[in-house]
Amino acid sequence: MRYIQYLCMLWGRRLRRSGPVLGTLAAMNEQTVFPEDLPDRARVVHAEQAGGAEVLVEAQVSLPEPGPNQVLVETAATGVNFIETYQRSGVYPVQYPFTPGTEGTGRVLAAGEGVESLSVGQRVTTLEASTGTYASHFLVDAGKAVRVPDEVTDEQAAALPLQGITAHYLVNSTYRVSPGETVLTHAGAGGVGQILTQLLKAKGARVITTCSTEEKAQIAQAAGADYVLGYENFAERVLEITKGEGVAAVFDGVGKDTYAGSLESLAIRGMFVLYGGASGQVPPLDPQELNRRGGLYVTRPATHWYLRNAEERSWRYAELFRALTTGDLKLSIGASYPLAEAGRAHEDLENRRTTGKLLLQP
Repeated sequence: MRYIQYLCMLWGRRLRRSGPVLGTLAAMNEQTVFPEDLPDRARVVHAEQAGGAEVLVEAQVSLPEPGPNQVLVETAATGVNFIETYQRSGVYPVQYPFTPGTEGTGRVLAAGEGVESLSVGQRVTTLEASTGTYASHFLVDAGKAVRVPDEVTDEQAAALPLQGITAHYLVNSTYRVSPGETVLTHAGAGGVGQILTQLLKAKGARVITTCSTEEKAQIAQAAGADYVLGYENFAERVLEITKGEGVAAVFDGVGKDTYAGSLESLAIRGMFVLYGGASGQVPPLDPQELNRRGGLYVTRPATHWYLRNAEERSWRYAELFRALTTGDLKLSIGASYPLAEAGRAHEDLENRRTTGKLLLQP
């Protein structure tokens, strides 16, 4: 079958020279062709049931085939994110067997019918893959993948999407930070935390952040934080730094262990932005508590609400790639693991043994 498709590709190239109508048909043929040397199987790491990191095992599966408006990508690097530990453990319900991952970078191997924005051989990255990216190959809708600039490495492209887009929407859309404002972030040495600090400083904000160790504090300072605090009694220190006023906004990805102090740290009409729960989920919150503390605002954003259309997606990626290529944004890649050792990456992430972004490489 693939040999016949390969002949169709050659035939299509000849048709392209024959005129605009036949050329269009040829282009459609090329879009649906599989390269002659395309493998029959793909490697994945999946979980057959909910559980600890040990349930992640390597397996061989059929190579996914792109449907209409999809591309097949050969993975160069995959980003590891905390949400995948929730899915693996059963905190977030998923169907098993489950292959984690929506973030990945690689080269387009084949394209489905109707794909016009991407071509075979181009490098792309995404945080919205259609199939799990803990794999040697994955599928993604062409409209949800973006081309990677030549100046950006595969590792950078894999490390950027989720953490970069998250930081971008937090400071540009969820709470639009103004020059001179003081804000609090948590986990300032983490992947999101370091990018968040850099974007905040670029906007002229004063940044207070928290870390769990002296080593992580040095990383947060290197990212540009003005004040780095430990987690113990951090709210008291924030109020001291702000002379009792509190901060305009708190960006909190830690959750259960920090939310009470985050609320205490806010100024009147300040905003509590809860974008994650690395320490666990926040318990129900009484709205009257927000009134008592000064008419506070609370929001729980998620990435998909900030990638609503092609224009928004293009704007966010373009700004991040520009900052990366000019050197205004620096990414921290904490560790890279072989695909088969995804379980070890989960253990390190859950036990807070990491800083920066974790990657898997097939």
